[in-house]
Amino acid sequence: MFCPQCGQQQVTTVIRFCSRCGFPLDGVIQLLNSGGIIPVYRDSNEPVKISPRRKGVKQGGLLLLSGALIVPILAMFASFAHGSTFLEILAALAAIICFVGGPLRMLYAAVFEEGAPPRQIYGPPVQMHAQQHLAPHGQAPALPPPPARQHGSWRRPNTAELANPPSVTENTTRLLEKEDRTER
Repeated sequence: MFCPQCGQQQVTTVIRFCSRCGFPLDGVIQLLNSGGIIPVYRDSNEPVKISPRRKGVKQGGLLLLSGALIVPILAMFASFAHGSTFLEILAALAAIICFVGGPLRMLYAAVFEEGAPPRQIYGPPVQMHAQQHLAPHGQAPALPPPPARQHGSWRRPNTAELANPPSVTENTTRLLEKEDRTER
């Protein structure tokens, strides 16, 4: 991996800052790990909406657990009020509603109600030079724009080209000069 600021090659991808210029590389590492897709983060103050499915399962569970509290209390009142069929019917009705209705509500929510939308951790792919347009106003982009280089103008230098090789005629001329010196 290379630093996008200064071009320094980094020894490992675990490093958090560039060893030459100190540029923070956390965003670069996340960008490389996600295949060039910019992460989208949710605001921490934004409330998390509960899905209808989860809400229904919670309602069914609450109804089932409330039955464990309400039915014994109504049964105790019915046992103390001798001959009161109203409290006995009320306790039986509460048991049916809570112990049958609770699991049925959870089953209905799990099967028929809409679940939570899939989490979108990463946004759509964005070109690196377009990132400065996506940053909120007043906030600097995470990465600087790429340098304005023409792709065809720069090429990697060949180290053999640094010292020009002698021409064929130079070598022949030197040999002729040697012969002239030895004959004299």
